[in-house]
Amino acid sequence: MNIAIIGAGWAGCAAAVEATRLGHQVTIFEASRIAGGRARRVMATLNGLPVTLDNGQHILIGAYAETLQLMKDVGVDAAASFLRLPLTMRFPDGSGLALPDWPAPLDAFAGILTASGWSWADKLSLFKVALGWRLGGFTCPPGQSVSDLCRNLAPGPMAWLIDPLCVSALNTPPERACGQVFLRVMRDALFAQSGGSNLLLPRTDLSALLPDAALAWLAVRGGVQRLGVRVQSLLPAGPQWTVDGEIFDSVLLACPLAEAARLVQGSGVAADAWMAKARSLTHEALTTVYAYGASASLAQPMLALHASADEPAQFVFDRAQFGGPAGLLAFVISASSGDSATLTGQVLAQAARQLGLKDLKPVQTIVEKRATFACTPDLQRPAQQIANGLLACGDYMAGPYPATLEGAVRSGLEAARSVC
Repeated sequence: MNIAIIGAGWAGCAAAVEATRLGHQVTIFEASRIAGGRARRVMATLNGLPVTLDNGQHILIGAYAETLQLMKDVGVDAAASFLRLPLTMRFPDGSGLALPDWPAPLDAFAGILTASGWSWADKLSLFKVALGWRLGGFTCPPGQSVSDLCRNLAPGPMAWLIDPLCVSALNTPPERACGQVFLRVMRDALFAQSGGSNLLLPRTDLSALLPDAALAWLAVRGGVQRLGVRVQSLLPAGPQWTVDGEIFDSVLLACPLAEAARLVQGSGVAADAWMAKARSLTHEALTTVYAYGASASLAQPMLALHASADEPAQFVFDRAQFGGPAGLLAFVISASSGDSATLTGQVLAQAARQLGLKDLKPVQTIVEKRATFACTPDLQRPAQQIANGLLACGDYMAGPYPATLEGAVRSGLEAARSVC
């Protein structure tokens, strides 16, 4: 079949590779000239020299099995591309949890047992709650939030572990985040496989990490790439479809939700149920503040921070420790609110107070206003199938995972396999 894939983010690249492996001819359209979607490289200037950043400080975890396999398939050396570390949730004062490099779930239980700065009551509280999740098969009644799941958890572990894990994985605060999705993430990351909770910190920019390699793989196999081309019209043509007047047997929408909805609405197909679910999703922002200090460094590649309304960053990364310039830090604000200038000022003040770094200068602040969907309880997400020969893929599609790179890749693979 001759297939059009609209969007060269991680879902679109996964779909294009899989469709090609299944014997289809692929043409991939991308509005930007840089592949990667919401996980792509951006260029900035540091000390008068060009520096490669990302449009958000993303990390992967060891449980991202499909993503890691796809990277291998298109020729990416994962061992060289990541700094791999056991899960660590340490704060600047050294308190917090650090998992040993042991088989699961022993690593999780050992990490809780040896958590620094936690009382025995805190540890016992988390043991009881985690054991309850495990005995319950990592399921919960519909409609429960993460806060509901943790109502019997002591305040310390909630603030020091669950809050930052929830907001980093679901990009939604615990009081609004879906309990069932959180339990699925916890099961797959901490209890299902050894190394599943490992942090994978990219040593290269996000476009080079997968999208560039996927497009190079496609080019060798005859895939057509049209970067810098925003699709204007999508119309049915009997059993086929036209994309800006060009005929295709099938179309996969791997673009942002708003773009997909625009094209579906303009196509005139009867897709009221799909459109209703697409329009019902609300979004969360994610902000990354890049800052530089000549002597700035962290004790570890990643530290958790105590977040509040006035000090909003939940994590800080020392980019020098996984391939970036010395002195460059990335502060991440999940589920962020506020304008760029205000957030930048708040983060610099937070760095001075919590890290003792008073000479940091802002490099670039990137606010991704529609970074993820709000992963709330009982959320009805759009289905893959829209109409005959028209499918969608992306991290917002119906499925068990929140808006993550793994969710995007899995959705792309599944969409390509569903083409008929």
